Amino acid sequence: MAPNPSETSTSTIQRVLAYALLGVVIISVGSFFAIMIGTWTGMSQADFGTGLWPVVAMTPYIGLPLAMLVLIALLIAGAIGRSRAARGQ
Repeated sequence: MAPNPSETSTSTIQRVLAYALLGVVIISVGSFFAIMIGTWTGMSQADFGTGLWPVVAMTPYIGLPLAMLVLIALLIAGAIGRSRAARGQ
């Protein structure tokens, strides 16, 4: 039996959201650890204000709430897919 096109699109959306969630969380946690390692190696607060460090410092502030929103979207997409599958059976 051929898959229903709506089921395929829902699973594709869920896959994209899952990979986006994973990517945002990995980048945010990685930048958090970069700040911890930079502090551990002796960088002062003034050193974190130059170069790429301001972007690295702001990434967890933006990335982790964004990851939470993507997680909520993933849960909603999963609930919609399950309700469509239940109606189809």
